[in-house]
Amino acid sequence: MSSSQDLSFHQLLPLTIFQQLGQLLQQMAQELGNEALIVTEEALVSIPTRPEATDLFTLVVSQQFSALLVAERRQETGDRRQQEELTLKESIILNSVNSELGTEAYVTLQERNSELLNVKLTFEPAAIAQFLQHLNGCLEDNSLARATLARYSQVIQPNNATLQGKFTLMLLSVLAPSSHQNDAQESIYPFVSVCQPVEEALHQQIAHERLLNQVTTQIRQSLELPIIISNVVERVREFLQVDRLVVYQFEQQESAIGEQLPVIREQGIFNSEFRQPKAKRSVIPNSEFSTHGCVIYEARASASIDSVLNYREENCFIPASGCWEKYRQGFTLAIADVDKAYVLSSCLLAFLQKIQVRAKLIAPIVFQQQLWGLLIAHQCYEPRSWQENEKNLLRRIAEQLAIAIYQEELMRSLKLEKQTLEQRVIERTQALHDALLAAQAASRAKSEFLATMSHELRTPLTSVIGMSSTLLRWPSGEMSQRQRQFLQTIHDSGEHLLALINDILELTQFESGKAVLNLSEFALAQLAEASLRSLSDRATRQAVNIMLDLKISPDYRLFADPQRVSQILWNLLSNAIKFTPEGGEAILRIWSENDFAVIQVEDTGIGIAEEHLPLIFEKFQQLDSPYQRHYDGTGLGLALTKQLVELHQGRIEVESTLGKGSIFTVWLPNNREQ
Repeated sequence: MSSSQDLSFHQLLPLTIFQQLGQLLQQMAQELGNEALIVTEEALVSIPTRPEATDLFTLVVSQQFSALLVAERRQETGDRRQQEELTLKESIILNSVNSELGTEAYVTLQERNSELLNVKLTFEPAAIAQFLQHLNGCLEDNSLARATLARYSQVIQPNNATLQGKFTLMLLSVLAPSSHQNDAQESIYPFVSVCQPVEEALHQQIAHERLLNQVTTQIRQSLELPIIISNVVERVREFLQVDRLVVYQFEQQESAIGEQLPVIREQGIFNSEFRQPKAKRSVIPNSEFSTHGCVIYEARASASIDSVLNYREENCFIPASGCWEKYRQGFTLAIADVDKAYVLSSCLLAFLQKIQVRAKLIAPIVFQQQLWGLLIAHQCYEPRSWQENEKNLLRRIAEQLAIAIYQEELMRSLKLEKQTLEQRVIERTQALHDALLAAQAASRAKSEFLATMSHELRTPLTSVIGMSSTLLRWPSGEMSQRQRQFLQTIHDSGEHLLALINDILELTQFESGKAVLNLSEFALAQLAEASLRSLSDRATRQAVNIMLDLKISPDYRLFADPQRVSQILWNLLSNAIKFTPEGGEAILRIWSENDFAVIQVEDTGIGIAEEHLPLIFEKFQQLDSPYQRHYDGTGLGLALTKQLVELHQGRIEVESTLGKGSIFTVWLPNNREQ
């Protein structure tokens, strides 16, 4: 039998009365069993598109009994709440100075419980169906919930008279309470300390700040992210007195700097007993964020609470980008009772019941403006009304964990950059080493080739020089003057070619490290005079005046290789004669400077351009063009001279002015220990 009696009403009621009415409707739904659907405003807490209205409601839908209880906060309530909160904060502060002000804070808390709401209770099927349609619009991203609401909207009909009468009696007991309840409440008040709420709030705030300070200090002192998170999770669980506190990390994704967000699941902290195969990644439309992940840390109040370490949920999350965007912006989700909040999400509700979650508080961990993971508090056995200070604490702890993650990411980036640079240095060094070995191998091959060819050339060349020399000693009557000139040309050319070959052989010895010095004491002045005499004929033919300027005594003795020093003098003097025009001069100066013998050759020749000075000691370098060459030679003389000087641990320098001449100066150490 259906009831036609309309018991709907719309009036101002205190918040406590509204809560009692909601409890009555929940009792009716429990008596109806599984056929009844009960939905409260908590079902919309996790919906990102939920309107910003402050409506509270309880909805019961079944074939036999349906009811809708809705409450609107009065317009002035917002300002009043802000004023009350401000009064409470001021009272807490002033209470530390004057405890008498604690009375005001207590009165403020009492006023909150007596807040008046615009309450409407209706049993009209049309009004209930219209409200279901409104909920359907709020849940446009949840196809499963919308299907559930659509199914129940088909069963709405006038209430059963028996059930309606039973609820009416229960309703009267709430709206017309006995007078002794008020007397009991009034008798309690004088015996309650007026300072107790203020003191508790102040103590909680101090404890919160102390915990945050400890977490911040640990993050600054430690660079080990797994240790930081493990300690923080355990401390926060104990402080909030929750059954379980977990850190849920989403799968790897690209960070704002184009690198993957740091992952700490590779630290070997997972419980292999719960390891599950990785499922195919589900990506939110128009977003690169993956909703999949797993629990990487947990702290439990006791071993009787099931572990969810490495648990992952892959099928029940609603792929709505707005929800995750809200988390990314710092949204904190508080669910007092999952049985009420997820009544329209049977899959997620079943999952939460499986892992023993009755109430939960979630704060996002945002790293570089991306959602890295979630910090989640679980109450496993009973509902829990989360306080604002608990929400703020969990949110601030999550922010500190984000700082620790950022710190870990910086260290990881630095280590990666260091490893990359080290690898580049190793690769570059190896490349240079390989190039050096290749160059050395090529140089050795060239030197060996030159040495082999030089040896092969010396044998026939020696025969040519010897035979031409023998023929030149024959009596002049046996050959004509023209024949003698030809023989002389052959002999001189052979001598010149032999000198070049000897230079090449000697240079290859230096490059192969086979050159040695035969050190002994000798008179440097005598060696210099002998060098000038050996070149006097050449200087005369080229009309170059050569002079000797000795600034050492004839008895001055140099400890060196006399043959090598003679070669140095011969090379420098022959170069001076070669590049000095007719009428010019070349001067050989020798003096002593500390423990060095200084040899200097100055000429008034053609000089060397400044840009060519770095090249004159290079092998096979001729400063004039090969197509316009006026001077013969291979370009080995000065290169060989530099090698001879450095073999004595000395040095050679050059000064030159184009068109005016050059000055070559050699320092040879005169020390038996060298």
